[in-house]
Amino acid sequence: MLIIPEKVSYLANLQCTDCGSIYSADKVHTFCPDCQSPLLVNYDLNAARQHVDRDEIHRRQKGMWRWHELLPVRESQNMVTLGEGDTALLRLPHVGKSLGLTHLFVKEESSNPTGSFKARGLSAAISKAKELGIQKVIIPTAGNAGGAMAAYAARANMQALIYMPKDTPNANIVESRIAGAEVILVDGIISDAAGMAGETARKDGWFDVSTFKEPYRMEGKKVMGYELAEAFNWELPDVIIYPTGGGTGLVGMWKAFEELEQLGWLNNAKRPRMVSVQAEGCAPVVQAFEKKATFCDFWVNAKTIASGLRVPKSFADHLILANLYESNGTAIAVSDTSITEAQKELAKAEGIFAAPEGAATLAALKELIKQKWIQPDERVVIFNTGSGLKYLDQQN
Repeated sequence: MLIIPEKVSYLANLQCTDCGSIYSADKVHTFCPDCQSPLLVNYDLNAARQHVDRDEIHRRQKGMWRWHELLPVRESQNMVTLGEGDTALLRLPHVGKSLGLTHLFVKEESSNPTGSFKARGLSAAISKAKELGIQKVIIPTAGNAGGAMAAYAARANMQALIYMPKDTPNANIVESRIAGAEVILVDGIISDAAGMAGETARKDGWFDVSTFKEPYRMEGKKVMGYELAEAFNWELPDVIIYPTGGGTGLVGMWKAFEELEQLGWLNNAKRPRMVSVQAEGCAPVVQAFEKKATFCDFWVNAKTIASGLRVPKSFADHLILANLYESNGTAIAVSDTSITEAQKELAKAEGIFAAPEGAATLAALKELIKQKWIQPDERVVIFNTGSGLKYLDQQN
């Protein structure tokens, strides 16, 4: 059982990513009503720096909530957990050798509850929803986020309503329904599901936990950044290659690095170059990055086997792009064929059956090596965001 000290969180307030307006973290908020931009969570990092010992956090029982001082829940009884977080950071010796890389790692997120990294964000979002007295939660999903929301909503004794495309992997549909969520299958893709979910939320009083439509999912995802820093002895890798649909994890980790710097916990303040990986059939971030744009255009006729990458436009597109530019990173699109090949290679060489979204990061890595964008001695982390077992109905 996780033992929580008296000071649970250094949560301060919420802030608009555009106009900078401040909002109370003790009232229900979605996004900035003036700018229609995401809200980010602020903490009293000066106080945390004085009172929180990073090495003591390391000695706590494993799991995401050992970082509770830097998570947005004030009272420990509101933490809704299924044991998420502290996933393995594994060396990839065989793949690394074949690619000429000395220090290649994968952050293996498939061991999270419900089989993907979505558990982190939904644990944080549902926990804060519980603390704010919310009883009904709704989400549009490409699959894994819906299954995670259903599980955590069940754990919190909340009603859950999920809109997902009809061609979502069957495992996501089954896991959502067995946890008691109502699942409505939609003709179309996640943007169509999002429109329907948003309309239902406004009409019937459901709280929408869509990506970046509320402030707290990103807080769970950012812990991946804390875990990386801790695993590398409070230094950061040179390159992080991350599959990007909504972009919560990429933006979340960049926020984590900023917080770690302000806390004074990093031994080396050099941040990694961030790489956004998308599928060729849906690459709005890549297209915008190549144009040096600030926002993405909506991607028409999005198609890819990686359902989590089939996001025509992220609500936080400007944050994703800003993080890429600030990190001297890049954005790259890979084909479905290369994703399938990378998926087989990871399984045969390293025993990891990655989700298509995770396999896409290996496909991207190969292209970046060809471009000489990555050097042989750099410390590189790719992300497998979920289990390939959830996509069995797509396998040949």
